Amino acid sequence: MKVSTLTRGLCSAAAAMTFSVTSATIALAETITVTDVAGRVVEVEKNPSKIVIGEGRMIYSIAVVDQENPFERVVGWKDDMVKYDPDAYRKYLEKFPEIASLKSFGSPYSDEWNLEAVITLGTEVVFMNLGNLLKAQESGIIEKLEEAGVATVFVDFRQNPTENTVPSIQLMGRIFDKRDNADAFSDYYQQQMKLIYSRVEQIPVEDRPVVFIESAAGYNPNKCCNTFGAANLGRLVDMSGGRNWGSLKFPGFRTSVSLEAIFADDPEIIIGTGANWSEANPATTAVLFGYEAEQAQVQERLTALASREGWGELSAVKNGRFHSVYHQFYNSPYHFVAMQAFAKWMHPELFEDVDPEASMKELHDKFLPIDYSGVFWGSLDVGG
Repeated sequence: MKVSTLTRGLCSAAAAMTFSVTSATIALAETITVTDVAGRVVEVEKNPSKIVIGEGRMIYSIAVVDQENPFERVVGWKDDMVKYDPDAYRKYLEKFPEIASLKSFGSPYSDEWNLEAVITLGTEVVFMNLGNLLKAQESGIIEKLEEAGVATVFVDFRQNPTENTVPSIQLMGRIFDKRDNADAFSDYYQQQMKLIYSRVEQIPVEDRPVVFIESAAGYNPNKCCNTFGAANLGRLVDMSGGRNWGSLKFPGFRTSVSLEAIFADDPEIIIGTGANWSEANPATTAVLFGYEAEQAQVQERLTALASREGWGELSAVKNGRFHSVYHQFYNSPYHFVAMQAFAKWMHPELFEDVDPEASMKELHDKFLPIDYSGVFWGSLDVGG
């Protein structure tokens, strides 16, 4: 009888242990099925501990979801933030010094990417940009990752930001198990966007100024110009109460245009984009917007751009409607701030009470682990 009782006890204990281990394994390996912004149905590990981001500037969006430490689960990235937005990189580095040793894999769509190293790290999810979907498909990287048990998820803050920002943030919220944070930011984002939309609806088409966007103005000195079509910043101009010059001229995302075409049309407003590219290209004459920018230098750089040969004859320069804005707004969920600046430049009376500076500060106070500093947009001072 005693032996039988002991046997039953051991069996019960073994069964309990087996159930416990099995349950723990299931809990650790819980997966969810999501549809990414490319329309792909993906089975992905919920709350992954190790992710790789195909572009470093995805941190802009991850930060509003993983608010305490957006780098906590990132084991590798492309070093574009380090090169092209060093102000932001240093801001995060000060708060999270461990990112100095973060592995850089380069572009996941090129031969430089070390797939073996990505897999060896135990990566569970790789996040990629929608704009590179075709490259990823052609390279076969998606299939190779899937064969290794690594999910790929596409997000978008660049191709079609006004439509894909909320779905992308919600997607990250589900995968990271941070849905409350994703919901809070999505609500805030939509509130800020509707502040613009509700007023733009009142503006007749004929009262909407033609705006030329000069992408990366001065990045390469004496080279002009790249601009956006009815996408990205071009679309943001259209939705902020203007008529984007590129939207009226060509289909597609972005293209090169001649100075002659710009001078011939003499757009009412000109908006360049800039960032701290001085480390990537020491010769740049761009406006060095970012967390370390200073107002005096911004004005100095704007003056230099407006003084390029022939530009001083343009109406936008003469009338003080020559502006510039932080280039990285074009690839982040913070673009509503740029839209508020656009709206004020185009329709100052209608948007008199809108304060993009206050919005930028509020964004940092509510959703980001870093504090607000620097300069992110500016206008030419024709009286100075």
